Amino acid sequence: MTTTIFLVRHAAYDNVDRYLAGRLEDINLGQTGQAQTLQLARRLAREPLAAIFSSPRKRTLETAKPIAVACNIEQIGICQELDEIDFGAWSGKTFEELADDAAWRMWNDQRQSARTPSGETMQDTQQRIVGLMDVLREQAPNRCVALISHADVIKAAVCKVLGLQLGDCFRFDIEPASITTVVHGDWGSKLIRLNEIA
Repeated sequence: MTTTIFLVRHAAYDNVDRYLAGRLEDINLGQTGQAQTLQLARRLAREPLAAIFSSPRKRTLETAKPIAVACNIEQIGICQELDEIDFGAWSGKTFEELADDAAWRMWNDQRQSARTPSGETMQDTQQRIVGLMDVLREQAPNRCVALISHADVIKAAVCKVLGLQLGDCFRFDIEPASITTVVHGDWGSKLIRLNEIA
């Protein structure tokens, strides 16, 4: 038995490439992001989605809602396992500001072991997303589900699927409003598509 999992990165918020949103509240999608959600909805409406699960962040929920409407899914499941990495004091800082922070540089240079200011590691993130995928394989055998999450969370899952070290997450991109498709079974996982733009 397998489950097809669509790992969807939330659509773009304003200045998405300029600062680290982290777990800040009230980060809304911008105009570009709102348009992207409609494209995602049209694309995923072609799939027989049985369920949609989302990170609790506002930007992921705003991404999930149009998909749910297009796919006739009445309820979006909220999953802490899909939440953004807890970046603690780094949240809200621009990438320019972070470039001068030695701990930030270590986080990016040593993803295998480095911790954010809140104490979370990339391995912690990988364990929670892969654990959720295992649960969904048991709960939704031979069905399709969409998980709306964040770039590094999806990258952690892809690294696990491909047998890559977590530091290899910089070798591929997960763009806003992209879809990465994985087939997940008791035999393991297979990557079908990476970073598909609807």
